[in-house]
Amino acid sequence: MKRVLTFLAIAGAFLATASADVRIDEKAFGEKLGGWTKRTNQAAEYPLSGSSYRTFKPEVSPTPDGGIFVSVRIDHMRGMLASDDHAILEITINDKGTIVSAQSNIAIQGRAITSDVIKGGTDTAKAAGVDRAVQIGTDMVADLSAKLLREKIVEAGRVSFPSVLRHNYNLLFQAIRTEEIAAVGALEAPAPATVAAEPKPAGPKLEVKPYGDSPKPPEIPLKP
Repeated sequence: MKRVLTFLAIAGAFLATASADVRIDEKAFGEKLGGWTKRTNQAAEYPLSGSSYRTFKPEVSPTPDGGIFVSVRIDHMRGMLASDDHAILEITINDKGTIVSAQSNIAIQGRAITSDVIKGGTDTAKAAGVDRAVQIGTDMVADLSAKLLREKIVEAGRVSFPSVLRHNYNLLFQAIRTEEIAAVGALEAPAPATVAAEPKPAGPKLEVKPYGDSPKPPEIPLKP
């Protein structure tokens, strides 16, 4: 019985171990971009490098390993008489809050320019995670800029689009949050059951009997 209770207690302690909940601080991300517009509360509009851009709120979905996949749409606002350019920034974050991969694509005048999927290592140390995130962002922008150059894109707002993606990437990294949460369905060791002791069967009633005949008191002779 003691072994069973000890096993249940160890299992309960193991399952109750806290895990990390990874999320994007949407409010902080929007404030860094200048604030979500009061008109729709779904996008932020801001100038950068002499052109105007619009970033929509991130779309977030969980990944099988406990992390999240984040997708952000970014528009290059070209004015009333021209159609906007569009870009998508995608990053994958593991359950430790570390960016493990990133990719981006830009749609300009019916042409789609997509970067390679840039991946980082597997080290989870905080300092290494920051260095890896910086390297992933740098490689992604370099790859996208090289492909834009081959397409002979020369318009100012379009040439700076990779830099705008990097700007959003940096702000997303700063908005990553990890919180410790208790595991769901933790097993608790049940209190030991109290078993009432069964009464012992009563033994035969003892009867005290004198051993042999009791001696009679001596007779005292009567005086005549």
